[in-house]
Amino acid sequence: MFYGLNRFLKKILPKQLFYRSLLIVAAPIIIMQLTISIVFFDSLWIKTNKGMTRALVNEIATFVDAYKNENNDKQKIILLFKKHLQFNIKYESNKKFPESYTERWFSPIDRSLRRELKSQNFNYWFDTVSYKNLINLKIKYNNGYFQFFVPRERLTSASVRLFTLWITLPAILVIFIAILFLKNQTRPITKLAEASERFGRGEDIEEYRPSGALEIRKAGLEFDRMRKRILRHLNQRSEMLSGISHDLRTPLTRIKLQLAFIKDKDTTKKISSDVDEMEKMLNGYLQFSRSNFTEKNEKFNLSQLINDIVQKYEKKNILFEKDSDIFFNGRKNLIKRCLNNLLDNATSFSKNIKLTQQRIKRNILIFLEDDGPGISPSEYENVFKPFYKIDKSRNQTKSSVGLGLSIASDIIRSHGGNIELGKSEMGGLKIKIILPV
Repeated sequence: MFYGLNRFLKKILPKQLFYRSLLIVAAPIIIMQLTISIVFFDSLWIKTNKGMTRALVNEIATFVDAYKNENNDKQKIILLFKKHLQFNIKYESNKKFPESYTERWFSPIDRSLRRELKSQNFNYWFDTVSYKNLINLKIKYNNGYFQFFVPRERLTSASVRLFTLWITLPAILVIFIAILFLKNQTRPITKLAEASERFGRGEDIEEYRPSGALEIRKAGLEFDRMRKRILRHLNQRSEMLSGISHDLRTPLTRIKLQLAFIKDKDTTKKISSDVDEMEKMLNGYLQFSRSNFTEKNEKFNLSQLINDIVQKYEKKNILFEKDSDIFFNGRKNLIKRCLNNLLDNATSFSKNIKLTQQRIKRNILIFLEDDGPGISPSEYENVFKPFYKIDKSRNQTKSSVGLGLSIASDIIRSHGGNIELGKSEMGGLKIKIILPV
């Protein structure tokens, strides 16, 4: 029971910190105001209204009794009630008494007046809405009826509106002030979350300045230190591998020059093949270690980019399908590198390839399918690991270092997306790329 209630509360409660904090502040104020209003309405206003209505009806009953006494001067009684009780009374003789009236069940004034008139056994009719400051009341008498115009203030207190105003305005003012303060308190958290998200996607962010409460400042300061350590580590890695690349390329170049003077063509061909393989492996390592933080985001035509990449593979049977042009905000060269890696793998192990692009709500979906040997489902997670190779038909090239899918996965994830593998309807591998708009 409590588990179900807990799940229900989680569904209806707001998810954002600002609205949760506002609920914590506003809920007690609203509950307190409602409690005070209910107590006041029940114990003060309704009882006061009931007493005033009863007094008014008793005065009307007194007038009717006095009017019935034949010894009294009828006109004088009407004048006395008008002078001292502010009743405007008129006897309408030989006129039809209204049969019915609109009952306003939600009005406390109407309910109290109806109840007190019934207690006096009057045949009555009244209207409390046609006049702003008067109540029109008719009491049947003999072959006619008495027409009473009674001041509304005789039935209700004007302090009710004043009380409602004073109890509502402070609550609204307090909630408004709370909103301003909560906005200022949650803004640093929002900025920290945005900076973390952008940094996680590999975007270059400006110098982050922590702000807000002490705990938030501490979290922001630690994030900034962590960001700088990561950037320093990436720069050191790139510089180290760049140095290694320079040092290795120099002897490789000398080996190539020396191979040109060897007359044994078979030996030269074998050694050249090994040198070319070493260069390809070296380029793969550098591509994997290259920092993604140097390129800026830009808005570009993703459909046109895919089409340009496909056009480069002239001898391959690659089908590209799209509904319409889709624009994406990201790092164009990285997306191009990712798609090139995936297509290079697909063209190496298959004859027919199908590319599909579509947009669903706030996501861009790219499907790449082929008719190659595919990958075992047990290897779907492993192939995204750096330097991992499958000892099957998809690892036929000796120069492969197992970085193609790893680089592609890093690029997609750095844009906040995801990449998934599955079985293609064409019989080979199906790659699903999800990019958030």
